[in-house]
Amino acid sequence: MGRAVRTLFVAGCVVLWLIPLYLLVVNALTPAAEYAGRPGWTVQGFDLWQNVRTAWDAAGIGDSFQASLLYAAVCGLVAVLVAAMAAFAVVVLPIPRPAFWFWLIYSGTLFPLQMFLAPLFGLYADAGLYDTRIGLMLVYAAWAVPFAFFLVRNQLTTMSPELTEAALIDGASFGRIFWRIHVPLMKAGLGAAFVFQFTAVWNDLLLGITLSRSPDVQPVMAALTTLNNAYASTGPPVILAGALIVSVPTLLLFLMFRGLFLRGITASTR
Repeated sequence: MGRAVRTLFVAGCVVLWLIPLYLLVVNALTPAAEYAGRPGWTVQGFDLWQNVRTAWDAAGIGDSFQASLLYAAVCGLVAVLVAAMAAFAVVVLPIPRPAFWFWLIYSGTLFPLQMFLAPLFGLYADAGLYDTRIGLMLVYAAWAVPFAFFLVRNQLTTMSPELTEAALIDGASFGRIFWRIHVPLMKAGLGAAFVFQFTAVWNDLLLGITLSRSPDVQPVMAALTTLNNAYASTGPPVILAGALIVSVPTLLLFLMFRGLFLRGITASTR
């Protein structure tokens, strides 16, 4: 009985998730000139490529798409690397008060992002980083470190300390131990952390609209809001086509690395 209830619950969640996706795809196919003014449940035509072309070229979402790809890939990699080093220091290195350092780094996930926006905006404006790619990359990398640190640190705590002790006896330095022993063993956890941080940076809207305004600097989610305002007269099909484009990279990333992602989550939650 309990298993049937769980199955029914999961099936209901899947249906609730698929309904908006179905409406997104169906209405993105509709020619903008033939849109009836409300979401349609059946395909009324096929003009997806024209809608995509309008969103990509005429609305300028292509520049923001490339910028977001840069932010998500580079900042995700940098954040995971920094988080791995910090986790190694907290778990493996003989530093004083490791619990203090853990909570200091992890506290970055505990405070709402909105409380940092005003001072961050003022700092960026004074430093000349406002509306620059390097400025957004700095804040995205720093923002992504705490949660990646949490995932990687959890996996590191499951590793036997005898590995480090044996390597030290053999004369290996801590740097060599990190790169040659722990990084290969943490591959699944690092991959899961990267998928999480790539998705988080890609889906960000708040920092994007606060710290940028130029089309070639703005992340893609901020560009979607501009698309919504500029092309409201053409109807939702163009906007929905833009949303469909935006959803592709994270979907492909998860499908490509789903095995590594699941192994990493399992290793990080033991």
